Amino acid sequence: MSRANRIVIVGGGIAGLVLATRLGRTLGRAGAARVTLVDRHPTHLWKPMLHTVAAGTRDVAHTQIAYLAHACSHGFTYQAGRMSGLDRTRREIVLEEMEGHDGKRLLSERRVPYDALVLALGSQADDACVPGVRDVCHFIDSQPQAEAFNAALHCESLRSAVNDDALRIVIAGGGTTGVALAAELSRTFALATGYGDPRICERLKLTLVERGPRLLGAFPPDVSARTHGQLEQLGFRVLTDTRVVCADRDGFYRDDGQLIPGDLLVWAAGVKAPDCLRGIGGLTTNEANQVVVRATLQTAQDERIFALGDCASLTPGQGERALPPTAQVATQQAAHLGRHLGAWLEGRAIPPFAYRDPGASLSLSGYNASGALGRFGFFKGGIVRGRFAQWSHAMLYRRHQHALHGFARATVLLSAEKLGGLRGPRIRLA
Repeated sequence: MSRANRIVIVGGGIAGLVLATRLGRTLGRAGAARVTLVDRHPTHLWKPMLHTVAAGTRDVAHTQIAYLAHACSHGFTYQAGRMSGLDRTRREIVLEEMEGHDGKRLLSERRVPYDALVLALGSQADDACVPGVRDVCHFIDSQPQAEAFNAALHCESLRSAVNDDALRIVIAGGGTTGVALAAELSRTFALATGYGDPRICERLKLTLVERGPRLLGAFPPDVSARTHGQLEQLGFRVLTDTRVVCADRDGFYRDDGQLIPGDLLVWAAGVKAPDCLRGIGGLTTNEANQVVVRATLQTAQDERIFALGDCASLTPGQGERALPPTAQVATQQAAHLGRHLGAWLEGRAIPPFAYRDPGASLSLSGYNASGALGRFGFFKGGIVRGRFAQWSHAMLYRRHQHALHGFARATVLLSAEKLGGLRGPRIRLA
């Protein structure tokens, strides 16, 4: 393989960082290729734990990964930037100019050449162009957004405590993000009673709004019903079959004109790929901005461009649904491409990707957990709950750590995380 081969991976989420790490170890260290990871943020955080950062129950110091340091340790390079364009003729991606915190320009627009391009930009909540949502709602799609919500949560909690007013939090979206955030917020305020505000749970008014007939539409109805009941036991007001048509600083407005009042509004409904991917470079994208790929994870228009994870749309077979935007799909696609991309650069074909469905799991903070088993292994399609479901959910993150760091270092990091939790408060207080 020529040393000139340049592999550029755009997006340092689950799929992008796992792929960059694997290719860096196998190709980058050997000088067989130059692997570059591009991301606009300096650190990686496992996306399924963002709700814990938003609620303030997790210290990111023990879990985030600095791209620059990780790249140096694993044979690839990192470039800070946000992709804004694609020139397929010249085989270059365009990175928009970057500004500092003071608004001054740090970096001019740049171009990064590639021989193989992997798009792994992840996904974000879809505001569906509902008026006011972008102006007044918080999103939990990235670490900066989760930390911004947590800062706003502290401010509203202080106001509520000083004025002895209600603290009204409304979450739009009854999928995994909305439900997990709801449970984590309940736990945060339950723990907060031990830090000088014993009446905080009495003032907390939590509402979860879902447009569909039930929460967790991707899960079996039994899991949805049990989760609905669990949230109501925790004091949540759960509204299903409720369509939000606009939002302002007073709250969400339903299609019947009624106001759902809120001091903090969170939009966690719908999923789409970043808007920058819509029709980029003439590639075929769907209504959710996802890049349509073949079974080899290559685009139909350009075999040198791959897409995987949440920003890719892959339909396994005729009459089947496209694969869901989940961490399990992203991880398996990154592993598949990591095994075969080097050989493809040498002229060999990439075999079709086959997804092994392990099922789905949901953790309701420390209260409970549920899981729906997948289509292989024992007890196909079964339901698991309680401690086993919580353990299964936790193992998803541990496997992600092992893929990035190896078993020994991942074990050390787990120990450091546990020890760090013993020496500090159980929730973020500032």
